[in-house]
Amino acid sequence: RGDFMNLIYKRATIDDLEFLVKTRIEVLRAANQLENTVGMEEVERQSREYYIKALKTNMHTAYLIFDDDFFVGTGGISYYDVMPTYHNLTGQKAYIMNMYVRPDYRRMGIATKTLDLLVKDAKDRGINSISLEATKMGQLLYKSYGFTKMENEMELLN
Repeated sequence: RGDFMNLIYKRATIDDLEFLVKTRIEVLRAANQLENTVGMEEVERQSREYYIKALKTNMHTAYLIFDDDFFVGTGGISYYDVMPTYHNLTGQKAYIMNMYVRPDYRRMGIATKTLDLLVKDAKDRGINSISLEATKMGQLLYKSYGFTKMENEMELLN
């Protein structure tokens, strides 16, 4: 990494499919502390199918961040519908995921700027219900951004 960074925040398109899949696997390996020897073929296949469908239907927005042509980070936001509620009349929701910045590029505002772009994308769609699952490392960023812990949601893991 040079002292002078030329950061590029690229909104991904279907032309970036293979790079999106590759970086998704990289993010999952980092988040789950998985060695390169752990097989990820099925996750890779499912991720490719997801991106093909979600990018085509505009149900996912992803950003790829580069320092010149060196990949340094990514972030994505998925869109989905639930039944309308009193507080969310459209039932439209967004879920931020796949947030990642390479270790030597952290603490430079890259994650915050990526979050800005994703939240703006949701708000431009009229979506105000945005959630995420935070790793321990990301909790401070999300809290300082204004995200709060949810009190009433529960999850059933099989």
